[in-house]
Amino acid sequence: MRPTRPAVLVAVLVVVALVTWLIVSRSYSGLWLVPWTAIPTVLLLAVGEAYTGWMTRARIARRPDTKPVEPLAVARLAALGKASAYGGALFAGLFGGFVLHTATQLEKETPRSEFFVTGGSMLACVVLVCAALFLEHSCRIPGDPEGPRPE
Repeated sequence: MRPTRPAVLVAVLVVVALVTWLIVSRSYSGLWLVPWTAIPTVLLLAVGEAYTGWMTRARIARRPDTKPVEPLAVARLAALGKASAYGGALFAGLFGGFVLHTATQLEKETPRSEFFVTGGSMLACVVLVCAALFLEHSCRIPGDPEGPRPE
């Protein structure tokens, strides 16, 4: 498994944001309101992944008072980090499309509140992507700058 490239994540975010913006601009009035609960939920996921990355890094380095980690568990955590990075980029793009559309209608009350909710949700998804990349990076073998090589 190769490390996730941030450029690919940015491309996913931008493409999904533009597609979402096109769809939302044509059907905004028929859509439901975006719930604010996405912000704390995604931030909790990001904190969990960052903490897991921190602990995994300590366990791989065999720091004192830590148990050795099983290689299969590290592989699963790396896969979780990779999947979370792509999922976070995808959802950041979805929320970004809403931000692009509602930014032009800030004088109206509902689009203004939607702008802040979707903007906060987008930022929370970006934090999740950063935490996921940290988790994936934490699963690398010490001393190997590129991580494990495919056979």
